[in-house]
Amino acid sequence: MQKSLRFSAAPMRTFLLCIVVLSMLSVAMQAQGVTTASLTGIITSDKGEPLVGANVVAIHEPSGTRYGASTRVNGQFNILNMRIGGPYTVMVSFVGYKKESQPEVSLSLGQQLRVDFKLIEEAVTGTEVLISAERDEVLNSRRTGAATFVNPSQVAELPSIKRSTRDLTRLDPRSDGNFSFGGKNWLYNNISLDGSYFNNPFGLDDPAPGGQANAEPVPFDAVEQVQVSIAPFDVREGGFTGAGINTVTKSGTNQMKGSAYSFTRSESFVGNTVSGNKVVANPSLSFNQSGLSVSGPIIANELFFFVNAEVERREDPGSNFVANRGTSGFGISRVRASLMDSVRNRLMSVYGYDPGADEDPVVGRRSRRPNVRSVRIARLPLAAPRGPRRTEDAIF
Repeated sequence: MQKSLRFSAAPMRTFLLCIVVLSMLSVAMQAQGVTTASLTGIITSDKGEPLVGANVVAIHEPSGTRYGASTRVNGQFNILNMRIGGPYTVMVSFVGYKKESQPEVSLSLGQQLRVDFKLIEEAVTGTEVLISAERDEVLNSRRTGAATFVNPSQVAELPSIKRSTRDLTRLDPRSDGNFSFGGKNWLYNNISLDGSYFNNPFGLDDPAPGGQANAEPVPFDAVEQVQVSIAPFDVREGGFTGAGINTVTKSGTNQMKGSAYSFTRSESFVGNTVSGNKVVANPSLSFNQSGLSVSGPIIANELFFFVNAEVERREDPGSNFVANRGTSGFGISRVRASLMDSVRNRLMSVYGYDPGADEDPVVGRRSRRPNVRSVRIARLPLAAPRGPRRTEDAIF
């Protein structure tokens, strides 16, 4: 007697579809970076006993965003996916105890900051209230490897010639000043912007996008915070053997803000002498970088916007030499002027193209950077004492 086994096609298709979806999710999860911070701590009584069910609320003062959690059996709480920066005000309350708070708490990118509280019983009145908190941003067990954090105040105060985010990464002591960290080639770095990969996959002469155009892909004024990690222990960071450079752009607050800026320089701001000798015979430079930014609330405490636009114009010589007209010296080429004139006349008569006079040292390269626009929209949940934040960011 023979028995035949029959398999239904519908369950098999469903099974294969689930495998494909899970594979796509795993790839998407690997492409995410760190864009938030977290807060943890232990709430105890003045006798050292853990308080179970104490209410912890952290308020982001500029935007009014509230994050909340309750303590567990051991008195510990965790608040995840918090917005970086600050200042925050952390408040703790429990039935029968005095409410305590700690202001001016700031969070760095990827950091898990610990803030502990000791609550005094409510029945004790008229006595001194003692608040004890532990805060160590550098030496603690929750540090996930050596990292350099560039906070918003450093971004605003750091001097920069070209207003490039590369100037921010130079603050890391392991940097050679040109995107090489710990002796590794910059091709081994991983650059992320708001959690998404932002590498230069072609990688000819610059590790960041826009390198060959001599332009910055992200305006300096749109950067909120930068993190440089060499050997992190955080499982959320990976895909590099050099350095992980994580940049987070700004978001709006409950206050309308705007700024406009313009930076310009010429050859007078560039050194041209080494040991008393000139380096460039005919220096000429015209550089201007201008932009503006606007931010504010769309819905107070819930929906914000940040818009930045920037344009860069640069003109400098394509060659620092002039044609040879019977003399020689510094800045004079070996190419005869008669040959250059004949080439120019040929281009004009045959192709209708005028390359310009060879005596004009400015004729040559003109680099004009197109407008760079950075738009960030952050969606926050309705004000609530508990639950993590959800964000929806978009960069154009």
